Amino acid sequence: MNENLFASFIAPTILGLPAAVLIILFPPLLIPTSKYLINNRLITTQQWLIKLTSKQMMTMHNTKGRTWSLMLVSLIIFIATTNLLGLLPHSFTPTTQLSMNLAMAIPLWAGAVIMGFRSKIKSALAHFLPQGTPTPLIPMLVIIETISLLIQPMALAVRLTANITAGHLLMHLIGSATLAMSTINLPSTLIIFTILILLTILEIAVALIQAYVFTLLVSLYLHDNT
Repeated sequence: MNENLFASFIAPTILGLPAAVLIILFPPLLIPTSKYLINNRLITTQQWLIKLTSKQMMTMHNTKGRTWSLMLVSLIIFIATTNLLGLLPHSFTPTTQLSMNLAMAIPLWAGAVIMGFRSKIKSALAHFLPQGTPTPLIPMLVIIETISLLIQPMALAVRLTANITAGHLLMHLIGSATLAMSTINLPSTLIIFTILILLTILEIAVALIQAYVFTLLVSLYLHDNT
């Protein structure tokens, strides 16, 4: 109970060197591949899920937007596997670090915005000033729309960080309460342990949903600029 509540969010080191890079590179190794003409059930299910996800995200895009399909599918797989691996005991979740989430959000957002300014600059600039705006409100609306545009990558990163961090903290607190109650009251321990199991199932769902939401919002930003 005296353990630091935020100890699991500290980036691990090996011989004084940061191990976060190795942890980030580890999830892609878990994705199975096949060199055979006929795939097994695992590969078939994996390909079906990838096709289903890419179809849902790419349906609304034009030809130029669909060139991002490989990047977006890779992004959702990476975030989902990283979040799920972070639920294992004594593991580190890179997506709890705001710096890493910003490193994913800012380049993708910037690429989509730059593409919009290059391909259809008039439509991109029109977002800053809605049609029919009264003249006295034009400067204020331009400032508000500019701020709302610049805050998009921050909102992406903070949303992912907050949801994953909150779930980990809640699991840590309930797990500590279960250990503390195990020597005091067995019926209460069973109730708390049941809550912990249900919370773990919920966190698995949250890990997958947050990966989908992050990628879907990037896809929507891309759709607005292509």
